[in-house]
Amino acid sequence: MTWAVLVPIILVSLLKILLTCLPTGTVNWLIGIFETHSKLNEKDVTITISGMRLEGEEKLSIINYFNEAIFIKKHYIHPGNEQNFSHPVNSRTPIVIDVKSRNKDVRLWIYSYNDRIEVVKLNKKKVIAYSLMSESLQNSFLAVHGS
Repeated sequence: MTWAVLVPIILVSLLKILLTCLPTGTVNWLIGIFETHSKLNEKDVTITISGMRLEGEEKLSIINYFNEAIFIKKHYIHPGNEQNFSHPVNSRTPIVIDVKSRNKDVRLWIYSYNDRIEVVKLNKKKVIAYSLMSESLQNSFLAVHGS
């Protein structure tokens, strides 16, 4: 009876110590798996606007603005309602970002509004929508579209 209580206590204590002492790299990897607004890397990204591919300084500035943007909130998408988020009616032409890293292919559509940036993330068959706040990204969006 004593062993039936003592062994689980020891195992749970070891598990607690293991989980609280994980290396920083492992913790960052675990957080990255569940991250909604992940950071972009220049090597893994292709940016297109209205079919035109961006390169060089423009590409780098949009990536930096996107990485520095402040996450506001995630939107819940009802099943069957994905089309409303991926192609909104009252928006400008989106910035399309294709991200290829490891075994993941992710497509981001970035829509600019007066007060926010809307991002629609398509990962395989899963659609995630969220809002960002970035004045720099909105200004660069206006500069690219010329309005």
